[in-house]
Amino acid sequence: MTPAARTAAESGITVRDLRWTDFDSFRDIYWALYDERESQRDIGITLYGTRPSFADEVGWFTDLYRRATAGSTIVVVAEKDGVPIGHCAIRSLGANDDFESAHVGELGILVHRDHRGSGAGRALMRRSLELAARRFEVVRLSVFATNVRARRLYEEFGFAYVGTIPRVVRRGSDYFDEVLMVKEISRPSDRS
Repeated sequence: MTPAARTAAESGITVRDLRWTDFDSFRDIYWALYDERESQRDIGITLYGTRPSFADEVGWFTDLYRRATAGSTIVVVAEKDGVPIGHCAIRSLGANDDFESAHVGELGILVHRDHRGSGAGRALMRRSLELAARRFEVVRLSVFATNVRARRLYEEFGFAYVGTIPRVVRRGSDYFDEVLMVKEISRPSDRS
């Protein structure tokens, strides 16, 4: 067992597939980011100007669940004591397998602030990338340049820096750059 897997296991964190019943926890984790943004302006996720409505969140989750069950998006959930504390999704850039970019996945990860540093992020990354190896050739992501902790995690999993887009997010008078990272999972010749 790797040190990260041991840390997650010791913390009582398990990783599993998405369930329809995860909605309330997902919504609560996401909505908490709006409060977090008030005290920590550089939290590493792009948000709407105001918190989305309950109906907006139902629509988002329904679409996520639909894409997960259809196989166009990989979604794994970290839970502790039976309660979701974070999730990682890798969605296909193609609307279906016939698109020229369907072999590329885009990764997004979110862990509740009370559980960051517990091994949940590493456990989510490990499992989602294992599943991605069956579906994608390349996985890309973006992260705030100020989010050094997340960037280190991505580098540990083999993501490489490919560029920076300046001033992607504006929060009041503050601007944040976005770092783009890519992990090549396999080459076309590896899949023949």
